Amino acid sequence: MIRERILATQNYQKSYDIKKRQPFTFVVGDQVFLEVSPWKGLIKFGKCRKLSPRFIGSFKVLQRFGYRAYKLELPAELFLGDVPLSELRIDENKRLIEEPEAIFDRKTEKLRCKMVELLLVQWKHMPGTNLTWETESHMRSRYPHRFADA
Repeated sequence: MIRERILATQNYQKSYDIKKRQPFTFVVGDQVFLEVSPWKGLIKFGKCRKLSPRFIGSFKVLQRFGYRAYKLELPAELFLGDVPLSELRIDENKRLIEEPEAIFDRKTEKLRCKMVELLLVQWKHMPGTNLTWETESHMRSRYPHRFADA
């Protein structure tokens, strides 16, 4: 009797799991959300991954290419605009290698018990606003060639 109840419970849990794991299929014309990863670096959503969006959209499905591949109607602002592909540098993990173009401003802020130097950096090939405040120590460690003369 115990074995029958255990087997019944296992079957119930298995059926519940199968219901939750049903694959999504979309047809042409559906509106879908696109899952984005802030780690990829292809789209700049900000540095705080906790508050970064996990999904963007909704986008129209234009074409289906097999089981899980779809062509979506994406807006132009998701891409890098008129930047030629020959100018972009991408690493082995398919991430865009960000490069600073210029430093516009510098300020010092007090952070707890220490003073932190911040730089207003303009980035190459970054969509939208391309000015961000970065710590000088981070910039010196990541881009030592920019600070070689200083």
